[in-house]
Amino acid sequence: MKRSVYLSLMCATLLGANETIQLENINVEESVNTKIVKNVSSEEIKSADLAEALSKNVPSISLIRRSGIANDILLRGQKRDNINVLIDGAKIYGGCPNRMDPPTSHVLSNNVESVVVSEGPFDVESFGTLSGVVNIKTKAPKEGLNGEINLNAGSYGYKKGSATISGGNKFVKALLSVSKEQSDQYEDGDGDDFYAQQVKNSAPAMNRYKTANIGMDAYEKKTLLSKLYFNLTDDQDLKLSYTANRSDNVLYPNTPMDALRDDSDIYTLGYTVRDLGELSKELNVDYYYSKVEHPMSTLYRNASSGPMGEVINDMESKISGLKIKNSMNISEGTLSYGIDTSKRSWEGQYYRFSTTYMRDSISPTDTKNKALFAKYENNYDKLNINAGVRYDDTSIDTDSALQDNDYNSFSGNVFATYNADENTKFFTGLGKSVRVPDARELYNVTSAGAVIGTPDLKETKNYELDLGFQKVMGNFTVKTKAFYSMLNDYIYYNKNSATNKFENIDATIYGIDISGAYYATDAFDVGYGLTYQRGQKDKALAGQTDKDMADIVPLKVNISLNYQYEASKFSADVVAAKSWDNIDSDNGEQKLPGYAVLNLKYNQEFGKMFDVTLGMDNVFDKTYAVSNTYSDLTLISAGGTDPILLNEPGRYAYVNLRFKF
Repeated sequence: MKRSVYLSLMCATLLGANETIQLENINVEESVNTKIVKNVSSEEIKSADLAEALSKNVPSISLIRRSGIANDILLRGQKRDNINVLIDGAKIYGGCPNRMDPPTSHVLSNNVESVVVSEGPFDVESFGTLSGVVNIKTKAPKEGLNGEINLNAGSYGYKKGSATISGGNKFVKALLSVSKEQSDQYEDGDGDDFYAQQVKNSAPAMNRYKTANIGMDAYEKKTLLSKLYFNLTDDQDLKLSYTANRSDNVLYPNTPMDALRDDSDIYTLGYTVRDLGELSKELNVDYYYSKVEHPMSTLYRNASSGPMGEVINDMESKISGLKIKNSMNISEGTLSYGIDTSKRSWEGQYYRFSTTYMRDSISPTDTKNKALFAKYENNYDKLNINAGVRYDDTSIDTDSALQDNDYNSFSGNVFATYNADENTKFFTGLGKSVRVPDARELYNVTSAGAVIGTPDLKETKNYELDLGFQKVMGNFTVKTKAFYSMLNDYIYYNKNSATNKFENIDATIYGIDISGAYYATDAFDVGYGLTYQRGQKDKALAGQTDKDMADIVPLKVNISLNYQYEASKFSADVVAAKSWDNIDSDNGEQKLPGYAVLNLKYNQEFGKMFDVTLGMDNVFDKTYAVSNTYSDLTLISAGGTDPILLNEPGRYAYVNLRFKF
């Protein structure tokens, strides 16, 4: 039965490029240009770190390891503002200029239902989608009364508890989800915890943890997700949500500071009305507001006992946005158009002795965007066409003495899919996208007063071509995508510059990924994914010779073997990568050896209400690193020269008990 379900799902996906399919309680919204990670809250129960879950499930996503939690992602060699991360359509930006709190850290895997990853410059609805969108969809309330309780324990003192309750009728539904987790410092394959890795890599004494803090917990995190849905009439819906994240004492061993706390709040409001007439098939009005408070400090390091005392960089980030979108039928196709506006505010201040003001790290800066967008989709026999256009008007105003900036730009794309037969399709897309510099790249200042930002940066333009095919051959499926991206005025970090370290360059990134599955029997299947990218600057930066782009991960392979018999499920996953040899050595990167890691998981259901999951990651206790040391991150220098690498966790065993009703 399982094989027929998978094959039906693949065939349905092939027949409709953007069609929504419901099959055995699994909602899929997949096209040739997207990857869906489904049932995240049910399947990814090792920890609450969404970035780690994505790196295991999407070959084109790689992990940027910063700590035991709150890690960042790379998508096709892009990170930071070059990719858009949305949480139920809302944006959230971390407060830390050193990416201690990336957007994926403000929503946890236990609250996530699915993640839609769209690669390339093919989104016109959201501001700043340069090279891809990661759209995170959290749990939604359901009718009736239902819920679940999870208790999780793992290696290195990991403990987590979460509970969700949902209920309602066809007129009103509500959901409440809470969680709490904490962990000791993990150990790498050599048995080294955070402090031991600092010592082994000859970290300067001032950057090491104090004797009293050597064995302290790595983090503690609490979350809340609440939703309220109203079915006002048969044609009108109102949705409200509030998400809270509270993280305390998060350790970042290869950076000079740790996070005293990381608090975030996300509010969303959505209103939908359908069938207003010929000119409106559906009208959506969506508003969001998010805020992050992120004070980071040297409190736990030896440096806080020096003449400066404890130094704090107290950061705050806020963004609010409104989108109004109308959809209507035109010539058997669908036209969607609307306005998209947002205001992003970012500021930070340095304090010595924890309370004595020194200077701004980022003076209060507002980025205001107003945009118009439109997109059209139609099917012409076997050919599906999607096209979109967007116009942005953006102003960036700072309270510092540095210059303000204004940007205006057009972006657009066209994506065509040819359905050769019910089992084969070919696709190609051509697009241009734009993103403006952020306040860090423009105005960031060090604690010593040096201006790292470059106030006159231009906006980055991405001109990209994607092409590929997708095919079902009996029990075997394959999807291949290739892309070529030309980046004009790409914002890049120059380690050699004393000040104004960011500059505009021209560069190219290209690559290919291959993914699919083989359904050997009704009970057994194999999934696979392979991705490869290369990136080159058009010319080396001033004072440098290396033309390799930073953050371009090597060949990566994901293979999963899955066996299901009645109430038992077993999976074995291999994540492997070639040695990282193509590096930007002029800007801090190091050659890294390749690796292959085996992860195992077993789930057993006991009736309809209870199940147990046992798992082990990095079964052979390998010592390896997946994150390189590009200098746009402020990292501790090992022995005063090379930045310190942070190794991945060693062998990690875990158990999860779940009760659901």
